[in-house]
This record gives sequence, structure tokens and C-alpha cells, in this order.
Amino acid sequence: MNRMILGAFLALLMVGIGLFWLQGRAAVERGAPPPDAGLAEERPDPELLPFADISGLEGPAPPESTVLSREEQRFFRYDRNRDRRITRNEMLSSRTDAFRRLDTDGNNLLTFEEWAVSTAERFDEMDANGNGWLSQAEFATSAPERD
Repeated sequence: MNRMILGAFLALLMVGIGLFWLQGRAAVERGAPPPDAGLAEERPDPELLPFADISGLEGPAPPESTVLSREEQRFFRYDRNRDRRITRNEMLSSRTDAFRRLDTDGNNLLTFEEWAVSTAERFDEMDANGNGWLSQAEFATSAPERD
């Protein structure tokens, strides 16, 4: 019991010392003189500033653009930082939006029911005539768009 009382007393003492210390610093800052207005208006003499003649200089040429192949475009969709390496995080980051669309309850666990509902809805969208099966033409509507 004595230790608890002593600990509480020391904690209050430390808080009190901290408050007095902060108030003391604030008083010093409040008592500081205002900044000198004459220093802010002084401008350096233009003749004393350094000067360089850049009329004959030419900068580097911009890099040439190249046409990326379809495989390079697919690679760079995953390689976010363009270091020509795809890390596990880069590979998974492109899948998070699709996962979040499937995870309807938002608990970061994809159950079979969540996947099945999404798949059934997709099937219903592709089955244009509603006969319960997909023809080749109906199935072709689900193909991803080519670049």
C-alpha cells in the first residue's frame, strides 16, 4: 500500500515539475524581442550575385520512347516500381481489388458461399437468353478485352 501511495505522489510531483518547466519556457518565449523589421527589407546588390553565361549550353536529350510488346505491358502491370522484378507484394497488390469485390462481408476471408454467389451472378449475366446454359457466343462475351 505504501508503494502505491509513494508512486502516486511521485507521479503527481513529476507532472507538477513538467507543468512548471513548460510555463517557464513559455514565459521566456513571450518575453523575446520582436524580429528586426529592417533586416527583412534588405535586398542584396545584383552586381554581387554570381552570374553564368548559359547561352551556348545544351542539356541531355530526352530518352527515346519504345513500343512495348504485349508481354512487356503485362509484366509492367505487376512491376509497380519498375525495377524489372516482380515481388510477391507487387503480384498480390494487383489482386486486392478483385478479392475485395468477392469478399462481401469485409472480413478478409473468402468463403465458398461468397465465391459461389459471385460466380452465379456472373453466369446469369453471361446467359443472355436465360436458358440455364451458355452457348459459345454467350461464353465469348466473358473474354477479357485485348489491348
